[in-house]
Amino acid sequence: MTLKLSVVIPTFREVRNLEAVARSIETALRDHRWAYEVIFVDDNSQDGSEALAMQLADKLPVRMIVRHGEKGLSTAVLRGISEARGEFVVVMDADLSHPAERIPDMLALLEHNKKDFVVGSRYVAGGSLDQSWTWFRLLNSKVATWLALPLTRIHDPMSGFFAFRRADMPEAHLLSPIGYKIGLELLVKGDFKKPGEVPIHFADRVHGESKLSWKEQVRYLRHLRRLYQFRFPFLAEFMQFGVVGGSGFAVDLLLYLGLQWLTGMGHVAARALSFWGAASWNWAWNRALTFSHRKKTAKLAQWSGFLFTSLLGFAINVGSYYVLTHYVPYFEAHKILALLTGVLLGFGFNFLTARLLVFIPYEAELLEEERRPRRRRR
Repeated sequence: MTLKLSVVIPTFREVRNLEAVARSIETALRDHRWAYEVIFVDDNSQDGSEALAMQLADKLPVRMIVRHGEKGLSTAVLRGISEARGEFVVVMDADLSHPAERIPDMLALLEHNKKDFVVGSRYVAGGSLDQSWTWFRLLNSKVATWLALPLTRIHDPMSGFFAFRRADMPEAHLLSPIGYKIGLELLVKGDFKKPGEVPIHFADRVHGESKLSWKEQVRYLRHLRRLYQFRFPFLAEFMQFGVVGGSGFAVDLLLYLGLQWLTGMGHVAARALSFWGAASWNWAWNRALTFSHRKKTAKLAQWSGFLFTSLLGFAINVGSYYVLTHYVPYFEAHKILALLTGVLLGFGFNFLTARLLVFIPYEAELLEEERRPRRRRR
């Protein structure tokens, strides 16, 4: 019999919830007579989960994959999807926070091609949260959601309850999730043109402990950075280059003032040395952050190239200021605007030369940019 649906549920020490979630799925699908399977992907909990799953398999279409030597919600979900046999895939949590009774509504949107990726959403009309949520937890969720909104066209991109047609699964080489937001990873990197949402009530867990920690939240920020680089590669690098440049300005100023105050050095010599220190700071952070995905060229050669282009950018900055204030009447009376123009020209030159000449892309990256389909404007 062809399976209609595979429900993938990542687990770690969720033995007290396994039967309840499996029963809730069976109840939700009973009237639809769909052939389905529930795939638990367990990270070697050693809490009796495997034995319980075997007992449940006698009565329900349940099986468990136990992973050894690998942990993490996102990779667990990917493993489950890779072994799924259903036409459609639903991913949900094991802690009963996601209402299984909404699965038919999600599949209805997919079956009739109204949507190609459906999320169970807390933040659309009809959606709600457990009343036990504190203001801090709500704020934390909202901020995380707002950070992801530019990447998607849905209101709840953080949801771990989602469904899609298995044939639409993105190619494995595109996926590099960090942390627990695998739904966001698939939505951004997949070719989904019509994402949609169904409202859900998000219930708080009754048994077990939440896996969310500060470490997971840091991983989420790292994951977001990767996704922005994937969706908006030029803009993401430009913004990071600007942040690093801003921190470099602070270093430049501290060195300039500190050298004079601590050593009695003249302001001209202090200005020259502070430039080298700030430029070296910018190179190090751009290598580690902005262009971390680029080739790791020999440090000395790359540092020298970066400082050389920074000197040229500095010359363009000062030179344009001089030309504008001496030969353009408008800027003679508006020297601040001339200064800002010089800064922007120098910054633009530094960014482009760093991106194209100093931090060289991998050949594979260039090929991927050429192959990447142009997305429709939203």
